[in-house]
Amino acid sequence: MDNAYNNEDIKIKIEKVSVEGCGVIILTGPSSCGKGEIAKELRRLLSISDDRHLSMGDILRNTIDKARNNQSFREKLSNDYHISDEISVFDSEHDGVAIYPKAKKYENDLKKFFNDQDIITQLDWLEFCVANGLLIPDSWTVNIINATFEQSDDFGKNIYILDGYPRTIKAAEELINVTLKMNVPIIKVIHLSITKNEMMKRALGRNRMDDDVVSLERRYQFYVDHVQPSIDYLKEQLGSDKVDLIDAHQPIYNSQNEIDLEKSVRQVAIDVLQSLGLPSYLLSVGSKS
Repeated sequence: MDNAYNNEDIKIKIEKVSVEGCGVIILTGPSSCGKGEIAKELRRLLSISDDRHLSMGDILRNTIDKARNNQSFREKLSNDYHISDEISVFDSEHDGVAIYPKAKKYENDLKKFFNDQDIITQLDWLEFCVANGLLIPDSWTVNIINATFEQSDDFGKNIYILDGYPRTIKAAEELINVTLKMNVPIIKVIHLSITKNEMMKRALGRNRMDDDVVSLERRYQFYVDHVQPSIDYLKEQLGSDKVDLIDAHQPIYNSQNEIDLEKSVRQVAIDVLQSLGLPSYLLSVGSKS
């Protein structure tokens, strides 16, 4: 009897793997490139707990919410991070060249956003920037992200996903400095790439209040002017083997010729896993937990 078999008939499906060690995987790219969805899929496939996914947007929003509702933290934010809920953002003596001129440019928008309240504070400016996709002062983001690392009990003991940070060359420089100081390696920088048209299509399809054509144009230009150079800086400092460009638009269609979002996200995640060194034959787009 012929016992020969064809290797092509064998399909190995690995639904999860477990990673050990410490380090940071950075996810970066333009607005609406799918950083959050890819991070979620990586957490599932690599068995990384939710608390080890650090989204810069979530960190900033949590910082604002906590400051609004917790007096002791509000005082800490003012004393340690120099983001006050009492000092006006239009106080040039306190805000200087880093904030005042830009806040002045958006003065009318700020008054409208905060319903013409008497004083627009530094904390208000932080909230306005987060809500509208504007650049947060580097000194603020650096302090907040460094504090997040330092306050974590197991940063430096496990694998973390850092989503949406750094966004400027200065922030990238500070990130390298703090990871070196804490002896935490940057494992890989994943640059998720989509076209401007695809970014617009995705963002406008979300129906979020801050997703209008003008703000999206501003966000994409911000990506070109600031995020892209920060990625180039990381490649220069870490080496080209540490930075991988991944196509974040890989649509997979179902039988009704509609995009299967789950499978499409998983396909991008598989490319990311391959860039991290996991062989492609160990994964299947159709696998589910």
